[in-house]
Amino acid sequence: MGYLWLAIAIIAEVFGSSMLKLTGGFKKLVPTIGVIIGYGIAFYALSLSLSYLPLGVAYAIWAGAGTALTALVGVVVYKEGLDMKKSLGILLVIGGVVLLKSGI
Repeated sequence: MGYLWLAIAIIAEVFGSSMLKLTGGFKKLVPTIGVIIGYGIAFYALSLSLSYLPLGVAYAIWAGAGTALTALVGVVVYKEGLDMKKSLGILLVIGGVVLLKSGI
């Protein structure tokens, strides 16, 4: 159950982060509401996941997966470039999360 809550937290955080680009510095109401809802759900679901998972593992997975997925949303949705450095960075983030998880 902890990983289900964590997955919900990750998806909500990626949604909220992706909406940030559309807010225009929080001047556009609908995307701003999306950011607030996304992060609200993300933190609530993350807090529920901590009833089942260790803090270090949950936070590392949440932050790492959220970072990697948000970067991929930038590439796919916002047509941001994907070069070797960005690809390597995403792989290193994912590798770090895997190492943290395997060490516990």
